[in-house]
Amino acid sequence: MKNLDFVLLLDCYGALLTDKQRTLLEGYYDDDLSLAELAEPLGISRQAVFDSIRRGERRLEELENQMGVAARLKMARAAFEEIERLSKSLPDAAGEQIAEAARKGAALFR
Repeated sequence: MKNLDFVLLLDCYGALLTDKQRTLLEGYYDDDLSLAELAEPLGISRQAVFDSIRRGERRLEELENQMGVAARLKMARAAFEEIERLSKSLPDAAGEQIAEAARKGAALFR
């Protein structure tokens, strides 16, 4: 089963991978291609694709451990969602304005 956390890591750090790793990870996670579908046009084995994807995933994890961008994005998204939830207990006009601002803020992190 695919770990969809790598989609966020790929968005954050994909430019720091090799072109081959980025292409394979994007195909695997973003386009939901199989190992065989990724291997065939490149003329390589499914095992080679698998190994390259795993190396790319390890690199993404290393980068996240060093920089923590994805974790901060998740925290910001959670904060906006909490603001939206809490704003529902405010008077109608004010609460709706805050909720709308929070929805817009959260959308920036999706």
